[in-house]
Amino acid sequence: MNRNQYLERIDHRRRDLFGAAAMIAAAPLIMAASADAQSSATDGTGATTIKPGTNTSFGSLKQIEAGVLNIGYAEIGPNDGPSIILLHGWPYDIHTYVDVAPILAAKGLRVIVPYLRGYGTTRFLSNEAPRNAQQSAFGTDVIALIDALRIEKATIAGCDWGARTANIIAALWPERCKAMVSVSGYLIGNQKLGMMPLPPKAELQWWYQYYFATERGRAGYEKYTRDFAKLIWQIASPQWSFDDATFERSATAFDNPDHVDIVIHNYRWRLGLADGETRYDELEQRLAKAPVITVPTITLESDANGAPHPEPSAYANMFSGKYEHRTISGGIGHNLPQEAPEAFAQAVIDVAGL
Repeated sequence: MNRNQYLERIDHRRRDLFGAAAMIAAAPLIMAASADAQSSATDGTGATTIKPGTNTSFGSLKQIEAGVLNIGYAEIGPNDGPSIILLHGWPYDIHTYVDVAPILAAKGLRVIVPYLRGYGTTRFLSNEAPRNAQQSAFGTDVIALIDALRIEKATIAGCDWGARTANIIAALWPERCKAMVSVSGYLIGNQKLGMMPLPPKAELQWWYQYYFATERGRAGYEKYTRDFAKLIWQIASPQWSFDDATFERSATAFDNPDHVDIVIHNYRWRLGLADGETRYDELEQRLAKAPVITVPTITLESDANGAPHPEPSAYANMFSGKYEHRTISGGIGHNLPQEAPEAFAQAVIDVAGL
């Protein structure tokens, strides 16, 4: 499948996201796997067994100037270990990986978990800087971070916005990305595709995006940020019985003064209702062509993901290197790394060794 065919297929998937999509042949290198999120990850792998929610904190965070940001991040593991970058999404934060990171660190990996722009302790260096949340800006932020940390190459893993950012880095800067783990799959988009209307049932799944397109939506998210985020958690992970303490640990990241601006701009930009910055035009033009990802990749999907997401068959041929897809069972929702930390960590360990 070439890039133009992929764009056409993704448009079809958007038009019939929850219907029966035409199936495409899987790439020969794909190995379908199913893992029970509650099972032990020690059988033959050496990975640490951990119950979701075991850890509650990363301890002291670090700050570093990188590009247009001062980025807050957690770091765990040996300084001289192979580098792993873990990227969170919306409306989540670095605690998505609070149980994943110790597993990886125990394997001798240097694990870095940054707050994205608009979250936690990450801040813009200039008050005048546009609070821009177009997709390529996030990828550029991570490249600036690994430059600042003097990391030549890292395994990049992400979920939701973080998965899209991992995709972008792997596609545009493969020389900096050793391997990738992505939940859910291939998520690189473009404004032209985002502006195309969908059938009503598919549009319904994106209700929050259209809400954010209005000034009422912006005001509502600003006023009810925590309530809104908790609702998304419940919808996206209908079987995840998280407690108030777990949610609140992440919700404090939304107190960032740029959070509302970043979230609103991100979803408006996707619909073509907000401009990006010209500095990213060339990157967006490359991303609009749906570049094939060449680095070793494991994609993950859960069996109870309540958020809009593509079917694995829709993106399988967008990975031309060593590739494997795994479906994680056990009632796991959209926030897969936090709900099934063993399965996610094992994917990172495995792909880093491919």
